[in-house]
Amino acid sequence: MENKETAMRPTYHPRLINGPFEDPGLFVPFQFQRRAFLFDLGDLSPLSPRDLLKVSHVFVTHTHMDHFIGFDRLLRLFLGRRKTLNLFGPKGFLGHVEGKLSGYSWDLVENYENPLVLNATEITDTGSATAVFACRNGFVPKDHRTEPFSERLLQEPALAVSATLFDHSIPCLGFSMQERFHVNIKKDAVDAMGLQIGPWLKEFKEALFASKDPAALFSIPTGDGFRRVRLENLAERIAMIAPGQKIAYITDIECSASNEAKAVLLAKDADHLFIEAPFLKSEKATAIQKHHLTAQQAGRIAGNARVKQFTLFHFSPRYTGRARDFENEARRAYENARRTE
Repeated sequence: MENKETAMRPTYHPRLINGPFEDPGLFVPFQFQRRAFLFDLGDLSPLSPRDLLKVSHVFVTHTHMDHFIGFDRLLRLFLGRRKTLNLFGPKGFLGHVEGKLSGYSWDLVENYENPLVLNATEITDTGSATAVFACRNGFVPKDHRTEPFSERLLQEPALAVSATLFDHSIPCLGFSMQERFHVNIKKDAVDAMGLQIGPWLKEFKEALFASKDPAALFSIPTGDGFRRVRLENLAERIAMIAPGQKIAYITDIECSASNEAKAVLLAKDADHLFIEAPFLKSEKATAIQKHHLTAQQAGRIAGNARVKQFTLFHFSPRYTGRARDFENEARRAYENARRTE
């Protein structure tokens, strides 16, 4: 018999945008929703316009070219559409966004029927600063506001995204995405109640995430009106609730003890960690010089963080054809770290 844990279908299905030797970037679509998150803006060409148009939030580790060159493609696709895009990045990010936008002439955008708005937030060790770049204003930054530092970048009823500041010769952000809890619907139970699968299930899940009164009556549309059921009774009958899914994304951090400790804390108990590994341990000196991790260090971080699964990426092109070496080195370090707990 399938147990409850294995029966759970994840809400998010993260996937690397490119191969391990190509630009970094993670695409996270939301199941049954026209919504997605992006982590980093490298080469976005593998993603279809349909995928990219789902994006509501972009989390940029830093603005080296291989992590930010995709900004232009996203901007071009979103122009002329009624969209609000939220972007987050490290120190200097607002200036880099403004610089990208100021590289174009915007004399015709006031005629666009659908406005595009970019909300950009810069994270530093002292606080955050946000500016609004509106298409109809020629993307001149407006409405600047500042807030005290907080690792929590986004807080919604169902999920949160947090950031940690790392060193990479320049400030660099790492991210974790945590679902509060996971709700799976038991279709057989819905059928047994004489109900139809439909949009009301999304509203039902939102009521759970919003911590609505369990004794409140929840209205379910039927063919001839509505059926009202106590929220707690409905949850007991049709829902399987389990701990939420956690995803972590770490790239371009130098191999220091401080960075490693912060990476372990950020990725702690993640279901899936995506972590860079540009070099093998035999070239640790080069990794130190270039402010990156080795595969051994990436595996050790994954093991010490007790992640359930990890994926390596951002391999140096000098190792083309040797991807298996990275996997083997990281796996040994992961298993050693787990054995020494």
